[in-house]
Amino acid sequence: MAAVSGRNPWAFDGPGESPLKMCGLAGFWAADAVGPVEEMEARLGAMIATLHHRGPDDRGVWSDGRVGLAHARLSIIDLSSHGHQPMSDPSGRVQVVFNGEIYNFQELRAELEGLNCHFDSQCDTEVIVHGYLQWGEGLFARLNGMFAIALWDATEQRLLLARDRVGKKPLYYGWHDNTLIFDSEIRAVLMWPGMPREANYEAIHHYLTYQYVPAPWTAFDGILKLPAAHYMVVEPNGRSRIERYWQLPTAEAEIERPAEQICEELRFELKEAVRSRLMSDVPLGALLSGGVDSSAVVAMMAELGVGTIKTFSIGFNEADYDETRYARQVAEQFGTEHHQQIVEPDALAILPQLVWHYCQPFADISAIPTFYVSQMAREQVTVVLNGDGGDENFMGYDRYQRMATTQYDRIPAPLRGMMGAMGRAMPVQTEQIRLLRGVRCILLAAGERDSRRYAPYLVYFGEGDKQLAYGDTMRAHLADSSLDLLDPYFAECDDPASGAARADFHTYLPDDLMVKVDIASMAYGLEARSPLLDHRFLEWAATIPTDQKLAGGVSKKIFKQALEPVLPHDILYRKKMGFGMPVEHWIRDDMRAFCYDTLLSEKAKKRGLFRPEYVQGILDEHCAGSRLHHTRIWGLLMLELWFCMWIDADELPTEAPAHP
Repeated sequence: MAAVSGRNPWAFDGPGESPLKMCGLAGFWAADAVGPVEEMEARLGAMIATLHHRGPDDRGVWSDGRVGLAHARLSIIDLSSHGHQPMSDPSGRVQVVFNGEIYNFQELRAELEGLNCHFDSQCDTEVIVHGYLQWGEGLFARLNGMFAIALWDATEQRLLLARDRVGKKPLYYGWHDNTLIFDSEIRAVLMWPGMPREANYEAIHHYLTYQYVPAPWTAFDGILKLPAAHYMVVEPNGRSRIERYWQLPTAEAEIERPAEQICEELRFELKEAVRSRLMSDVPLGALLSGGVDSSAVVAMMAELGVGTIKTFSIGFNEADYDETRYARQVAEQFGTEHHQQIVEPDALAILPQLVWHYCQPFADISAIPTFYVSQMAREQVTVVLNGDGGDENFMGYDRYQRMATTQYDRIPAPLRGMMGAMGRAMPVQTEQIRLLRGVRCILLAAGERDSRRYAPYLVYFGEGDKQLAYGDTMRAHLADSSLDLLDPYFAECDDPASGAARADFHTYLPDDLMVKVDIASMAYGLEARSPLLDHRFLEWAATIPTDQKLAGGVSKKIFKQALEPVLPHDILYRKKMGFGMPVEHWIRDDMRAFCYDTLLSEKAKKRGLFRPEYVQGILDEHCAGSRLHHTRIWGLLMLELWFCMWIDADELPTEAPAHP
């Protein structure tokens, strides 16, 4: 996989050529009939066509003129036509479209057969059909898997939409003229006639804080994202309600027991989570970075007797970002068929693909290597297992350790208040000067509640930065703190470290990490499965006390200890490397002119989002090397490119655009 320089940077000739694609769904519900059945089915066909990069092996639509469902399918289980969607029960009462995989469908099928349900296929979708008829809304809590589901009940005249517990599969929706439109990616909702295509500045305010748009917002005004672990019911009168059907256990679930016992339980539970994700009628492999989590998954696959495991990793010429030597070490230990490529990313070439596929501003730079490794893996397999979720489960980020060791509550309250005020007065740009960054973090942490103490470790545009950066269009949102979104999760926990991990589980994990992997893998028709995010494994991990997860000042200590019998010491205890890219160098070198031209264009200035002198200042400082601003510049760049592609364009970009 060589760099793609030398070609039109806005041409798109990668994911669209994949012969097999991931599933996608779309549909609508209306208070009254919208039009003739044939017209509605044609409209649904146009909507699902915008998701062609996700599928299909098969495509189907159904409508009665008032309600409609559409589906694009990648066949993973039951490759026959019996898995065709929308799928109905024999009476025609229920119509279902479904994106994802139900890992316990065979157990549910056996239970339903015991209740005299008859099955015509081997696919998991039929379990959803019969399961709903037996258990109603209780179905969703019985499912173990990753899923987005749309179900129409003709007898009750109600529509149900549901998402899996961790948010691996997305589901967007919007109302227009008493009609609910929904889909797997925002572009199909925008296909609905008359649906406005306007920016949501409150969502952009949150995006600038976190580098992603948190649910339930989207960057489009009037379009929302169903939160993970929730389902939505639209009743016959058009009233809707959203219910949570699962919650991650709190500290009350923690059980003190010897570390040796926990380690034994961990290996068993992890192996079972991996086992349930090995079902497939198509080639299956694993993404292997050489980090602890992905290495643990490969180790469990080997212990389960998975023949020759195909593993995939990418590397970079920059040593600070290259982990291939560790991936090779693990691959050699378990005798995998290892595939590795050194890539030289061309950011200008891949940027339009990122902006088009994500549909929203998304500034996590690791999306780029995720695209590359997904492309490489798809050349060999259709399904991969990965190590996502280990850091949130077992407190693997260094910031949790820092939150656990704070002693600020011992400082008298009046003094803490003064220290916090001093920290807030310091502009966030100073965080790139090591000494001043440390001083600012201490002051903020001393004077603020836990969510504010946590902010320096995850915020990209802090409140001080926004005061300096915002133009007239955005200034109305300065009074609203994005950090308030974290407060409920800290309130559920007894200690700051647990609160930080819980906040990440409900925000960063579903709205950044899961979005990143879902979009990048689906772009190439690759299904990514995450054993460490099995909800039964999550519930078990919640029984481990925080102090055992962070024992001895070692992040993820108990997880690493449990894996000592199966993984080398230098894999388990080496310094953590992020899945990053040298964006700070790109902005100074190859992307320098592009960044200046894009962010300081007349079009960008007229939006009134940011003060031009602020943008000019951080570009100048970064390119001169006096201060690092690459994360903020990248966030601004992805936002401006999103505006250009999704808001400014006269027509909806249903295909990745050619160069203007």
